[in-house]
Amino acid sequence: MRARILSRLLQIQRALVRHGLDDFVRATHLYRPFRFLVYLSPWTWFQRSIGVTRGERLRLALEELGPIFVKFGQALSTRRDLLPPDIADELAKLQDRVPPFEGAIAVASIEKAFGLRLADIFGSFEAAPLAAASIAQVHVATLKSGREVIVKILRPGMREIIDLDLEVLQYLAELADRYWVEARRLRPADLVREYRKTILDELDLLREAGNASQLKRNFTGSPLLYVPEVHWDYCRVNVMVMERIHGVIVSDLEELRARGTNIRKLAENGVEIFFTQVFRDNFFHADMHPGNIFVQIDDPENPRYAAVDFGIVGTLQARDQHYLAENFMAFFERDYGRVAALHVESGWVPRGTRVDELETAVRTVCEPIFNKPLKDISFAQVLLRLFETARRFDMQVQPQLILLQKTLFNIEGLGRQLYPELDLWQTAQPYLRKWMRARNSPRALLRRIRARLPDTLMALQEVPQIFQTAVRDAAEGRLRLQVENTVVAEVRAEMRRSNFRRDATIAAAVLWMSGLVWLAFSTKAPWLGWSQMTAAIAIFIWSRSFKPRGE
Repeated sequence: MRARILSRLLQIQRALVRHGLDDFVRATHLYRPFRFLVYLSPWTWFQRSIGVTRGERLRLALEELGPIFVKFGQALSTRRDLLPPDIADELAKLQDRVPPFEGAIAVASIEKAFGLRLADIFGSFEAAPLAAASIAQVHVATLKSGREVIVKILRPGMREIIDLDLEVLQYLAELADRYWVEARRLRPADLVREYRKTILDELDLLREAGNASQLKRNFTGSPLLYVPEVHWDYCRVNVMVMERIHGVIVSDLEELRARGTNIRKLAENGVEIFFTQVFRDNFFHADMHPGNIFVQIDDPENPRYAAVDFGIVGTLQARDQHYLAENFMAFFERDYGRVAALHVESGWVPRGTRVDELETAVRTVCEPIFNKPLKDISFAQVLLRLFETARRFDMQVQPQLILLQKTLFNIEGLGRQLYPELDLWQTAQPYLRKWMRARNSPRALLRRIRARLPDTLMALQEVPQIFQTAVRDAAEGRLRLQVENTVVAEVRAEMRRSNFRRDATIAAAVLWMSGLVWLAFSTKAPWLGWSQMTAAIAIFIWSRSFKPRGE
């Protein structure tokens, strides 16, 4: 496995060099002794990207490296305020203009999935793709009934490519956990595990179809968002068929303005959709880059969003949802003491944190951005200062909130493109306040109690038996209290690792020295000396990756 990971890392560096992105390679600290091999390779130099812009070189490198890198580029492309225009323009092409695979391969995938000829499935099918993205591409087709649909087909071999890149990310995260002082706070291994679930879910188009159906139910009859209908009889793990929608891509501002669209209302609706999904429904579209968002403008004064690509959706635990809403409200009201207290209560900062000090730090970062439109706010600077604050107070990253943060990042970037004068805070505050009032109303409380009542009654029925068993065990001296101390377990595991590595290192050193002595003084069987030295190296390397049983 390590050989595959090393090979992939060298592929990444080779692609960066070939596309003239040498600065990225020079900034990479891994495998520094081997880097010269990449530079000296004639194969690399003869294929370097020549005569193209830096933005195009970056896009080509990300496309070559595969879906995980393309998705990184897509996320960056939504933040034109943080990127030079030439790079932003090129990365925007990753949203729906990734090089497609051949139409014949698409047809073969469909026929294999259905076990039928294409002509027996669809009334018509366009072999040329309508759009191509990192994991799948879409084709226009019609059903036998004549309804126009979109057919989404997974790229061949995606699972193998993604599995390898996830192994690379996991390996890098493990290295960071072991050697990086910030790892305990930033939790890279947990972040990779969270991302693994997200990206692998995208490879199951039946799951995506289910996400689309749920989102459509949540917004049935809504003037804010339209979700296309899923044709379930035509869906498989690697093929999904949905209603085709027509509209203007949200990033085409010239067309939107030419058709008289109320841009301000469109931007405000986007904020309301986000908060509706997160707080009312607790089910949000988490891949809202412009390539996945269209605008229906049958009524230009009341434009409606139309979403596609539901491979990534997010949900929150009730506890996180509560603390998040409370944080938003306290933030909107500039109640920085409440923001600080909520961070301590939620466990996002250590229990011993002084609330007054955290309050002052949050006020210093956030106060300057109020009462300013998006165009006057440098979110890059705000983020940097928040990261500095987080580091100072040992604030841990919350992997379960990463999807939400990514979505908010995209929404804010989209709002900046559409209507820079948008007041994000004033737009969001009334909706969030209304939601919190509804959530804390007596009717909502009774509804929650009624939903939990059957489970509560079942649990109460078990209490007498549990109590009786505990009393009997105590009387007979058989009552035991199990206390599980994670910290103690970790310390013991680390001690076992250290002891094993120490003993293995001593054994390897003895073997190495005996091999040297044998080679120096014996004229017969030199292979024995070399064998001892080789065994010493193997023992030393193996001891570095040793984990005690049960870890």
